[in-house]
Amino acid sequence: MLKSLSIKNYALIDDLSVSFNNGLSIITGETGAGKSILVGGLSLILGKRADISVVKDVSKKCIIEAVFDVGNYNLKSIFNKNEIDYETETIIRREILPSGKSRAFINDSPVNLNQLSVVSSAIIDIHSQHQTLELTQNNFQFEVIDSISDNTKLIKDYRDYLDLYNSKEKELDELIENKDQVLIASTTIY
Repeated sequence: MLKSLSIKNYALIDDLSVSFNNGLSIITGETGAGKSILVGGLSLILGKRADISVVKDVSKKCIIEAVFDVGNYNLKSIFNKNEIDYETETIIRREILPSGKSRAFINDSPVNLNQLSVVSSAIIDIHSQHQTLELTQNNFQFEVIDSISDNTKLIKDYRDYLDLYNSKEKELDELIENKDQVLIASTTIY
């Protein structure tokens, strides 16, 4: 759930902070009210490529930061898989520097756009006026089936075992690499 959004130096916005209540949030307004600017800022949080043209004052950096409560989303495995610190209150920040380069952070750890996209797409959905729902996507269908069948514990157990498996596999790879280095070192001594 999106708790707050802060936008600085983006498009027409100097500095804006918005807090959201629990539940569904809908942004409405007349044409020209700035809805697209907010959605554009959120799309940077979702991993959209940054462009210096969206920066209002090119002598300062643009910052877009969103705070999410992800405690009920069972996302720990996604964070672990992407080697990102998991926090139930997750902060995603995107910065566009005056040079045109952009940086992304999740819980104050630098991330690449792929990591940003994977994590943020699991946290937030943006549906616009003419956009169809994700009914045809397999992941959405599985989420609906799992929700209806109340498979939460089963899914959590599976994710925990998968995390354990992945960590053991990584540990094994490190041991094999260490063994290979020892073998190489021992052959160069003789």
